[in-house]
Amino acid sequence: MSAIHKISEDFYESTYDLIAIHSSLEDYTIAYVINKYLNSKLSRNNIDLDISKNVSFPFFEWKDELNDASWTLMTNTSKKRGTNKQEGLFNNELVFTTHYLVPEYKEVDYFLKIEQELKAQHILKKLLTLPEIVTAYSIEVTKLKSKNNLIF
Repeated sequence: MSAIHKISEDFYESTYDLIAIHSSLEDYTIAYVINKYLNSKLSRNNIDLDISKNVSFPFFEWKDELNDASWTLMTNTSKKRGTNKQEGLFNNELVFTTHYLVPEYKEVDYFLKIEQELKAQHILKKLLTLPEIVTAYSIEVTKLKSKNNLIF
């Protein structure tokens, strides 16, 4: 008779800080601004984050080997283009469907995920000083219903 060993889910849970960012800038521009003012090196990943077959989110990442940290900047919205299949006045009209990476925070434009041992409060303080960012704040990841969307 062999023993069955189970590993707790806590063992797999990665510790990271999540910062919500509100800005009207495009994703590549916000990555540039963060790189410029925070001396980071975020770069666009060649592969988008696929949540489902038709929904994907572009993201930027940086492996900070000096501080043993990993940064990921993700857009919260993904728009899928399609055509209206209904008959009538607006048939074959272009329609856009919006999907959210974290639906609980639909008003957030971007998320900055920072995986490191130290807390990211000093990064948050720097983000709040940038004129291109309207506001930024920390989000408690344990309370998110859609936290599995942030694991990749």
